Amino acid sequence: MERARFAHQVAEKRRLIKQYKMERERQQKLEEKEEIKRLRKELIPKAQLMPYFDRPFIPRRSKKQPTVPREPKFCIPRHKTIKCCRMSCNDMSGPSRLQHLPSSVEKAEALYQQRGQLKEEQLMKKIQKLVGEEEKLWMPIAQGLPWTTEEPKCLIKPPVKKNTIPIDLKLHSDIRAVERARFAHQVAEKGRLIKQYKMERERQQKLEEEEEIKRLRKELIPKAQFMPYFDRPFVPRRSEKQPTVPREPKFCIPRHKTIKCCRMSCNDMRGPS
Repeated sequence: MERARFAHQVAEKRRLIKQYKMERERQQKLEEKEEIKRLRKELIPKAQLMPYFDRPFIPRRSKKQPTVPREPKFCIPRHKTIKCCRMSCNDMSGPSRLQHLPSSVEKAEALYQQRGQLKEEQLMKKIQKLVGEEEKLWMPIAQGLPWTTEEPKCLIKPPVKKNTIPIDLKLHSDIRAVERARFAHQVAEKGRLIKQYKMERERQQKLEEEEEIKRLRKELIPKAQFMPYFDRPFVPRRSEKQPTVPREPKFCIPRHKTIKCCRMSCNDMRGPS
């Protein structure tokens, strides 16, 4: 039973894999067809306009003035300008008046450098974490004990994996097979009962026929018949009744039928034909 179930599961898996492959190939073919149709629509040769041979194209100089380049303005928002002004006032009031203020480009470079340092630190932490996990998963090879030690060393045991517990799969096809077998058993049982009922009925009919034959044999005992009278033989005589006189048949039509026929004839006569 288990062998048959395993073979059925393998056949079901193969059928599903084959069906998946066929569906995938069909989808690929449909996509290729759609792509070919799209390319054909895009690559349709379009009608080009004929050039004016009597009026050839002569390039002319544009009347617009050339674009004058302007110096870019690195504008600072209002709240930052106020802050910078305050800082400059404080610096001017202090001893270090000629201190250089950082520009927007220097600020951007400092921000990029800080962001790069943070990313490098994160990457290094990630690499160290992966190396530590690999070292934990590494299984050390058992080494021989040295000859000089008096007490044996306790070696680290590698982690033991738990045994894989197989899961009992309940396929829909197995459930259907059980239901189908149950239904087939019910049908076979019903057919057997019907056949048994028919055989019993035929047996009862045969017994009743045999009883009827026995009863008739008892009742229908052959008896002696009377002998005919040879001195008074049977002589047929002519009948005294008068012969039947035939009458002429009367093909009479009922009254309601005669009225209907008359109406139909009147309507026919009134018509155009």
